[in-house]
Amino acid sequence: MARRTGRPSYQLDTADERRRRTVRFAAVAGVIALVTALLGGLIGYQVGRPDATESAIASIKQAEAKRDAQQIAELIETARRLRDQIGPVLTAIKTEATAGRAPDAAKARQWQETMRQAAEPFADPPSGTTATNVARGGLRGAVQQASLAVDAYALAAGVPAAQRAALLDVTARQAAEAATSWSVAATQLDQISIDAGHGHQHVFLDTDAHEGALTPDGAAEGTGG
Repeated sequence: MARRTGRPSYQLDTADERRRRTVRFAAVAGVIALVTALLGGLIGYQVGRPDATESAIASIKQAEAKRDAQQIAELIETARRLRDQIGPVLTAIKTEATAGRAPDAAKARQWQETMRQAAEPFADPPSGTTATNVARGGLRGAVQQASLAVDAYALAAGVPAAQRAALLDVTARQAAEAATSWSVAATQLDQISIDAGHGHQHVFLDTDAHEGALTPDGAAEGTGG
């Protein structure tokens, strides 16, 4: 019986060398793949990371948004306080002017003092965003118009009766314009309050039934922010 023989030694050496080479190739390929992945991630991070200028701009915008939100909250509180001051005066002026009664000089002086106090918060206003400045400017304009109405009422107290009716008519119209101007500013303030996250804030006057005046939208206070 013939003796079985295995592969020649040179064939075994060749097969072992191929296996070792395959293992080395696989290891090298794995290392290359790992390095490529790391480089790709690093490059992606570098590309996606904001540079110093972008970071500075983002920080400035964030600070401005925070400052504006605070200014809006303060303006809302100011508007609520002023509403309680000038609202009753405008209502009384309309009542007095349409009732045909002779103007009361003492009452006029009291109202003028009220208007002077109402104008104080706008004497040195802070600088905010355009939208906030518009709301603040609208409220200031409404207070100024209300002050003119009071001054006209005071003038009517010192003129002859024959001239009084015409002056009181102008007084009533100025009071109506003040209420209308306030309603526009209150609408703007409501919108920027929503944008700043404070929700709906309605600071409309009770006298806003005048023709042309805007009115609250009916949304609940604090919602929508």
